[in-house]
Amino acid sequence: MNTSANKSYKSAFIFLTSLFFLWGFITVLVDSLIPRIRELFTLSFFQAGLVQFAFFGAYFLLSIPAGFILSKIGYKKGIVLGLATMAVGCLLFYPAASYREFGIFMVAYFVLAGGMTILQVAANPYVAALGSEEGASSRLNLSQAFNSLGTAIAPAIGAMLILSDKVKSTEEIAALSPSAKETYLASEASAVQSPFLGIASFIVVLAVIFMFVQLPKILGSNAPKGGFVEALKHPSLKMGAIGIFVYVGAEVAIGSYLVNYFMDMNMAEAIKNSSAMSSISEFIIGTNLAEVSSLAIVGAFVTFYWSGAMIGRFIGAYLTKVLNPAFVLRIFALLAMVMVIVSMLTEGFVSMWAILSVGLFNSIMFPTIFTLAIDGLDELKPQASGILCTMIVGGAVIPPVYGLLTDEFGFKIAFVLVIICYAYINTFGKLKSLNRI
Repeated sequence: MNTSANKSYKSAFIFLTSLFFLWGFITVLVDSLIPRIRELFTLSFFQAGLVQFAFFGAYFLLSIPAGFILSKIGYKKGIVLGLATMAVGCLLFYPAASYREFGIFMVAYFVLAGGMTILQVAANPYVAALGSEEGASSRLNLSQAFNSLGTAIAPAIGAMLILSDKVKSTEEIAALSPSAKETYLASEASAVQSPFLGIASFIVVLAVIFMFVQLPKILGSNAPKGGFVEALKHPSLKMGAIGIFVYVGAEVAIGSYLVNYFMDMNMAEAIKNSSAMSSISEFIIGTNLAEVSSLAIVGAFVTFYWSGAMIGRFIGAYLTKVLNPAFVLRIFALLAMVMVIVSMLTEGFVSMWAILSVGLFNSIMFPTIFTLAIDGLDELKPQASGILCTMIVGGAVIPPVYGLLTDEFGFKIAFVLVIICYAYINTFGKLKSLNRI
């Protein structure tokens, strides 16, 4: 490969990796809104889980159409289209917050996720193709590590900008005078509007930059007829698709309800009564705990869940080079199960840190399942990517189910659903390591 091609690939890799960071950041920032809108709209945990249904449902409905669109307009225009769609989604949060309409929030989430779907379908196989086949897994893990960097930063930003002030109950709002109520609703709208207006502005700038970026043409346009059907004939892809479904569902279910889980265990008071824990919370939020809500106090610790995924991805990138990736996947899935069980059977800080540590073991699951699932598919990889990205819909299905189980049985019993998800991933890794699929 000549020097010019190397330079072109390197530049493209850097720009594409910025997209991984962007959608990781936005995906987790959505989690910060869930406890807030649950109080604003007096929702059950199941109804709050529908936020993720609208967000991740876009992946199920739009991944395969996104692959078709990309084959027609190319990756560069597709990326710009995806970014423009994301910007529109962010801007829709403005009227949603102004009018306090839950339906508009759902539309905003769906449009935002629609843009991210286009980027996901394109970026994962494209990054893998930017260079030698031997380094494909390493490149994808590195890009995914920056995705994790975005997810690690987002909870702290969410705690500072979205969860920092106290949300009044329906009864408290009704008791306010008309002028006080108007002032309160305006401040609530601003707390949601400002972050997403800023994100929309950043996305527009990024879209303009990509209009002038030269991306190398790598993937062929002559896809085999019936490619999606042919791809699904491979057992490894079918099992891997289910693996993506349960992995995303488990990760999002835990992340979405961490704040509520910690509140249910009265962790805000425990944190305030512990000098070490209160210092950590104050450091992340950047202010004295007396000045923020209990949601912000516990929400700050969600940073460790997502930052663990980032650290684990760097570690996993090395481990998958020196060990069988399927074996590493099995070990990480087993350890995730163990930590969930520990959190179920304990209380207080042990339970809190156990569930936060699951983020570390989630780290390599998406890129490892993805690469194991498309291994050996050659010209069918673009179709396989669309199928795998479609199964990100697990983030829309499993969190509401987890929320429903929580409404009925409590958080700890509901974790059985998450354990089943990791057990499946362990089975997939075992069959791949034994070359049975």
